[in-house]
Amino acid sequence: MNKNHKLFSTSLLVLAISGCAVTSQPIDRSLSEQRAKADLLNMFKDQEPIVGALTLHDAMARALKYNLEGRLKVMEEALANRQLDLSSFDMLPRLAMQAGYAGRSNVSASSSESIQTGTQSLEPSTSQDRDRGVADLTMVWNVLDFGVSYVSAKQQADQRLIVQERRRKVVHTIIQDVRSAYWRAKAAEGLLAKIDNLMARVDAARSNSQRLSDQRIGDPIKALGYQRGLIEATRQLEEQRRALSLAKTELAALINLPMGAPFSLATAEGYAEPELNIELSHLEEEALASRPELREQDYQARISAAETRKSMLRLLPGLEFSAGGHYDSNSFLVNQSWADYGVKVTWNLFNVLSGPAAIDAAKAGEAVAEARRQAMSMAVLAQVHVANANFHEARRQFHTSQKLATLDGQIVEQLRNRHRVQGIGELELIQGELNALQAELRRDLAYAQLRNSYGQLFASAGLDPLPAELPSTGLAGIAQALADREARWQEGNLQPGS
Repeated sequence: MNKNHKLFSTSLLVLAISGCAVTSQPIDRSLSEQRAKADLLNMFKDQEPIVGALTLHDAMARALKYNLEGRLKVMEEALANRQLDLSSFDMLPRLAMQAGYAGRSNVSASSSESIQTGTQSLEPSTSQDRDRGVADLTMVWNVLDFGVSYVSAKQQADQRLIVQERRRKVVHTIIQDVRSAYWRAKAAEGLLAKIDNLMARVDAARSNSQRLSDQRIGDPIKALGYQRGLIEATRQLEEQRRALSLAKTELAALINLPMGAPFSLATAEGYAEPELNIELSHLEEEALASRPELREQDYQARISAAETRKSMLRLLPGLEFSAGGHYDSNSFLVNQSWADYGVKVTWNLFNVLSGPAAIDAAKAGEAVAEARRQAMSMAVLAQVHVANANFHEARRQFHTSQKLATLDGQIVEQLRNRHRVQGIGELELIQGELNALQAELRRDLAYAQLRNSYGQLFASAGLDPLPAELPSTGLAGIAQALADREARWQEGNLQPGS
């Protein structure tokens, strides 16, 4: 019987344990397909359609309004605001309410015993009903907890400001990515058609040469060398096409367009060179005052200083006020409802022992934040100087590429004239056109780098591309604000309020 009892107990224990086991089922593919369809709809819904050719500032405006990473930062900022609102409630007193029903299986009775004789001096009696209802409403407010909660709320407010600075950084990054992708896509839009036309001519020349070789017309060595030259030209054209074809896809991703959606870029006459009308020392001052990373470190230093104050506050005794109302349906009570209140001082003496170490740790955190900010300031100054050097170098490279493209254009024009009078062969003309096309590509990419390095100068200085308040949240209003701000920078006006 004992063995059966043990076996039953063991089986019951195994069943109980197996019932508590947690299992996870794989997500059904149909649910994943539904989620994918919903994502495709949500990613691109409520967007203004593209009308006409897309300018640079139109693309920037679409990226700032619709880019998913930018939307994420906006949501994080909203979350930080909600957390700040929530932390403010920690400063309120604790208010607890409870109500319920209490009962027991027998009477709560007791008697007394004489401490001198050890005999019972009172017959068993009770002063409490077996079943009763109770309710309490108690408020407790600790002055020390209020002080600590107030400092914590200030820290949470600084955390919200840090989120805003990180959002500024994301805006700067998006603007620079759009600028780079836009000018590369613009170069691609102008050159891809020329590359495709030249590749078609190369394929036709290869087919003619192969046909002559099959008919055993001409020197086979020259024919094979001719075909090899054409294949090498095709390889170079394919490399150029691959480098250019991805730029428009990258731009579409930045402005949150569906992949493969057709759009065109605005045309511009010539190659307008941006001018830098600002002293480098002025850009350095702006960078040290405005860069999001440095402003974030300023807030981190303030949070570290607040942590030191919290450590000091915890060394103090706490003054606690309490007040409450109570109810008990016990029929033996003379007063079934009553109020009480009190004041008491609490002091965790172990905080006195650990307090100095906590203060030292908090002060060390302040020192680390100070050293981190200084190191970051040096890195920011270096970035400003690197951006300035890149801008001037990009301008020199563009001038060189522009001269080379002009020269190759003149050469290919002479080659076409000679080819028309049959002074040169098809391969030599194709090679000349290929050289001219490569020179155009280098010129356009150099110009894209010039425009990108110009924008990087202002990004390295931490200058916001948009004013604090926008007159309109529509794409046209955002694009106009971007254009106005960049025009003022080019004039040398860096005032943030302008």
